[in-house]
Amino acid sequence: MGTTQTNAIAPVKVNKPRLMSLDALRGFDMFWILGGEALFGGLLILTGWAGWQWGDEQMHHSQWHGFRFYDLIFPLFIFLSGVVLGLSPKRLDKLPMSERLPVYRHGIKRLFLLLLLGILYNHGWGAGAPADPEKIRYASVLGRIAFAWFFAALLVWHTSLRTQIIVALGILLGYGAMQLWLPFPGGQAGVLSPTESINAYVDSILLPGVSYQGRTPDPEGLLSTIPAIVNALAGVFVGHFIVKSHPKGEWAKVGLLAAAGGVCLALGWLLDLVIPVNKELWTSSFVLVTSGWSMILLAVFYALVDVLKWQKSAFFFVVIGTNAIIIYLASSLVDWKYIAQSVFGGLVLALPESAQTLAAVVSLLAVQWLVLYWMYRRNIFVRI
Repeated sequence: MGTTQTNAIAPVKVNKPRLMSLDALRGFDMFWILGGEALFGGLLILTGWAGWQWGDEQMHHSQWHGFRFYDLIFPLFIFLSGVVLGLSPKRLDKLPMSERLPVYRHGIKRLFLLLLLGILYNHGWGAGAPADPEKIRYASVLGRIAFAWFFAALLVWHTSLRTQIIVALGILLGYGAMQLWLPFPGGQAGVLSPTESINAYVDSILLPGVSYQGRTPDPEGLLSTIPAIVNALAGVFVGHFIVKSHPKGEWAKVGLLAAAGGVCLALGWLLDLVIPVNKELWTSSFVLVTSGWSMILLAVFYALVDVLKWQKSAFFFVVIGTNAIIIYLASSLVDWKYIAQSVFGGLVLALPESAQTLAAVVSLLAVQWLVLYWMYRRNIFVRI
């Protein structure tokens, strides 16, 4: 989830230069999870302007088919992990095994550590993981990030860019064909409803433990993790592109990256006519749409932060993005609302009632950001 590799979670000193737009965009992505999604509701209460209601609607996942901004947060994170791989690709297949083993060990440890942390996150807020293994939720956001990164890394380490592109296209086509035409017991091929799909069938027989809110399929289930690898590979391709010099300069890179994002968006919505854009099923059309928006957002952040050098303007998000893993875990393990009320509660209550909701959201964001700023100032960056 970051650019610095360690064998376990630990504070590390980071001295090498970083592509600051990546940290800024990662921080922008995390900002909405930390509480930023509630800003629009607070602004609606404060001003009464109906325009804020549209923004508030975008801060909730689509009910089933369709796409909202909040649906982008998860795949954008996977995409950015792929960009990091693409910026410094390592071919291991021609190296002696003694040189490969440390990289393999790190990759496997990263995979299993993220899986473990994902289970911990699922059972946060003081509940604790159940003693009964059948009551544990094993599928998780961090687990999907782990698998997508790991398999993308294996491809980067052992195959050419051409092979990686072929694999990405193969996954998209194969997964789409599976959802449309592969028959399965007790269901009908091509049905993509909340209660009936091949994803639900696979999760019902292969996914151990419990699913999210008892639903089948699980939003982070087994089958829908496969196409998430393509989100990571899309990031790998972009990383390859960014790291190479372009004869027409950096602005040409920005334009081409934005154009590629637009093409992916168009293809995704065209495919929506056959396979609906759906986050919970992580359909092939969803992969294309989210990869397209990820490219466009990275183009914007790359232009502002790394080309125009507006790094001071991006500092707020950079502070969040450089410690994304720790603040994500803390969102489940720490009661930030209680801390914010303890620090700012009196001030919030002193404001007019219409302003209190917005002030409470700002105070929640402030306490989290200040902790991250303290870590940033001391060069403490937690990586896996």
